[in-house]
Amino acid sequence: MIQTLSRRWSVGGYLTVALLLLPLAALVVQSMDPDQAVFDHLKQTVLTDYVVNTILLIALVALGSLLLGLPAAWLVAMCRFPGQRVFQWAMLLPLAMPAYIVAYVYTDMFDYAGPVQSTLRSLMGWQSPQDYYFPAVRSLGGAAIMLALVLFPYVFMLARTAFLEQASNLIQASRTLGCSPRQSFFRLSLPLARPAIAVGLSLVAMETLADFATVHYFAVNTLTTAVYDTWLGFGSMASAARLSTLMLLVIAVLMFAERFARSRQERFQKAEGKSEDYGYQLTGWRAWGAFGFCATLLFFSFLLPAWVLMDYAWHYYDPSALRQFGQYSLNSLGVSAAVALITVLIALGLQYLARISPRRWDRLPGQIAGFGYALPGTVLAIGVMIPLIAADFAINDLFEWLGQPLPGLVLSGSILALVFGYTVRFLAVALGAVENSFKRISPSLDMAAATMGQGPAGILRRVHLPLVRRGMLAAGLIVFIEAMKELPAALLLKPIGFETLATYVYQFVSDEMLELGALPALVIVLVGLVPVIFLNRSLEHAH
Repeated sequence: MIQTLSRRWSVGGYLTVALLLLPLAALVVQSMDPDQAVFDHLKQTVLTDYVVNTILLIALVALGSLLLGLPAAWLVAMCRFPGQRVFQWAMLLPLAMPAYIVAYVYTDMFDYAGPVQSTLRSLMGWQSPQDYYFPAVRSLGGAAIMLALVLFPYVFMLARTAFLEQASNLIQASRTLGCSPRQSFFRLSLPLARPAIAVGLSLVAMETLADFATVHYFAVNTLTTAVYDTWLGFGSMASAARLSTLMLLVIAVLMFAERFARSRQERFQKAEGKSEDYGYQLTGWRAWGAFGFCATLLFFSFLLPAWVLMDYAWHYYDPSALRQFGQYSLNSLGVSAAVALITVLIALGLQYLARISPRRWDRLPGQIAGFGYALPGTVLAIGVMIPLIAADFAINDLFEWLGQPLPGLVLSGSILALVFGYTVRFLAVALGAVENSFKRISPSLDMAAATMGQGPAGILRRVHLPLVRRGMLAAGLIVFIEAMKELPAALLLKPIGFETLATYVYQFVSDEMLELGALPALVIVLVGLVPVIFLNRSLEHAH
């Protein structure tokens, strides 16, 4: 009975994965379209600039995240100074701040008409831009700084964990050998933490590659903006698909590097074990220097943008806009809730299949179904629209053959496209959370239930569901919040006239009127704080 039902689960699992991987297959097929006129034009004109800008942006953001996150991680993990316990969780707060909002805040602050340059001109008596030099905010370097300010927590989080998991006897041995904290860091702590740092940098690189709003606002041409412009500007789906396949190659390299680094990190952790409570007690100017570095980083990456948003929301509050704000909030809530429910149910089915099936290959669906999370939103949108548009044409051809009125774009022009795209994008989050919950359940419970005559469905309902309920709730909550914040896929997949909070805020950012959209922007930030709180609690429980 179990074997028969597990085969049914297996068929369902593979059909589900085939549907989820359809956008990726569509991209590959569409990229082989013989129409190459637009792509050839791009190759001869701007494609090289797109590729170079993308590589430079990834390198600069990775470097900036390393310079910001690594010192903070070592100070918080290995040193004792005023505020150290607060910075353990506060350094994760920038993850809740969308990069394009940070970009607008600092652009408004540092532009020619902004308060910084205006104050400098007033103090120094300068009359025009020719009288002084001020670095351009809207540039490749400016975009890199904005992204580094919100992405460095990836490096901080993983490096801090690696530092804490290093064996205390090694650190103590370095002390007895006369190593200073700086020497101990470069000779011992840093080499042992390199795999974890590499994982963090890989995540930073993938998030940078996926960013659309910040680089588009700063007019920095990258492969992500190229996909958007090629599709909507040139109207060439084939060329957009070819550009997307180029990005897929970069993503594959980054994912391989991340998996390799993570495997090495696990070996280091197993070899070294978990540390005891130890650290360098900083005093005097060193203690306040550590506090000043962490406080300054937190101020510019989160506190200042959040304060500016609250100031905008207070001074530019418009009661007449509340109706739109309410409608778009309901749109976001409805789509996000649907995606959260769908992804959790799919994750539950795939992870349960991997648990009950005696066949090794039945673990594969749960391992590959989350690949969509690595796809940038613009690339994913292209992959989603290709099969849905093809299905719409087939449906309309059928209605025409039957002599019935044409239904129009019932799939690609509806909320279904948005929900499907979000599901593909965020399924990996639910898979990870549900898998962790299943790992905590002893296999002996499955065997005990089977001996009592329960089949796979009964074991799932009576044994596993009560035990994985919290993991499912956490997975659904995180997916819900990620869907609330998603912008690139929403811009390309939303139906005409349908707005989410993210697209609503981005309209104000694009028009350089974030003041009027500060309230919904604050809602996005506050919602984004929830997974940060969960993440911080999980790190505290782990150590």
